[in-house]
Amino acid sequence: MLDQATTGTRQRPKAQAAKPQPQQTVLVFQGGGALGAYQAGVYQALHEAHIEPDWIIGTSIGAINASLIAGSEPGDRLARLEEFWQRMTRKEFWGPGGFTDTMAYWTTVFGGIPGFFKPNPAAFLGQHYHLGSDNAGYYSTEPLQKTLNELVDFSIVTRNTPRLTVGAAHVRSSRMHYFDSRETEITAAHIMASGALPPAFPPVRIDGELYWDGGILSNTPTEAIFEDNPRRNSLIFAVHMWNPMGPEPDTIWEVLDRYKDIQYSSRVASHINRQRQIHKLRHVISELARHIPDAVRKDQMIADLSAYGCLTKMHVVRLLAPRLENENHTKDIDFSPEGVGRRWEAGYADTSRVLQRKAWEDACDPLEGIILHEQETD
Repeated sequence: MLDQATTGTRQRPKAQAAKPQPQQTVLVFQGGGALGAYQAGVYQALHEAHIEPDWIIGTSIGAINASLIAGSEPGDRLARLEEFWQRMTRKEFWGPGGFTDTMAYWTTVFGGIPGFFKPNPAAFLGQHYHLGSDNAGYYSTEPLQKTLNELVDFSIVTRNTPRLTVGAAHVRSSRMHYFDSRETEITAAHIMASGALPPAFPPVRIDGELYWDGGILSNTPTEAIFEDNPRRNSLIFAVHMWNPMGPEPDTIWEVLDRYKDIQYSSRVASHINRQRQIHKLRHVISELARHIPDAVRKDQMIADLSAYGCLTKMHVVRLLAPRLENENHTKDIDFSPEGVGRRWEAGYADTSRVLQRKAWEDACDPLEGIILHEQETD
């Protein structure tokens, strides 16, 4: 049976608006396959700066990276990320660069990635061949389940230090559902559900319901933070791998690349802008409530209306993975040593610059509840 988080219903706030809690550090990881190596570099820079997250939210590869961090002791987290990405990295092929890239691509398409996914032979018997709902995908992710159980200690996840939230799309209702370690026991199945991108991967069944990759509904699930109860002052590192800006394509090859960027990044700006407007209204409500006489404030209706106010401040630091030279629409399955290494290094370098700048410490409009800090580029 679906709960309120799945069906999208909302509860009214409590009569008394809670005071802002101490600031929390939140990581938000997008989905993006091999592009997720950038997120590992982001975490390395934070880890070396002695900044550990209080909460990690992820979809798809972001959920996998998040589970590796949340499911390890602080001293082991970086090593777990390194081990996972070493397992995912393909060995180099001989030959000129172009031939190497082509061979790596087709080897992944036909052979999968050891420790991640493998072909499902029955899926190639025809599009109308009955595979069963739990196996309806071109690949099987059974290898990923084994990898997660080897590298993630899910008993550590239950401690909620950090809290772990992964997003998945409910297949029957097409609604976003967040599995939260604060509310449910997270297992490998929940991580796999968050990364079950159709039609490549089959859905994952949890409590009798099927789930697909959360990225098909919200690839950057920052709304989970803005709608949390109670809300807390937050420093949010939103790590994006798909570039919303790009050149006009003039070949089908370039069209495929630009289309994929737009598909997985287009919701980011609109989500943040909408949340900024909503949260500013919450601040306005709180400010107006201060001017209501005490006698009137005791009225239950006034108290209920005032409870919609919120004084939390959320600084969103947006980190955007750079384009690599000659990358194309196959970049999300580019598990080559060079691709993984360069993206990891880029995440590390970008985050190091952001931490040195500390833009979230600058003065800001007191009515602004969400302050967006764009990554500075050279």
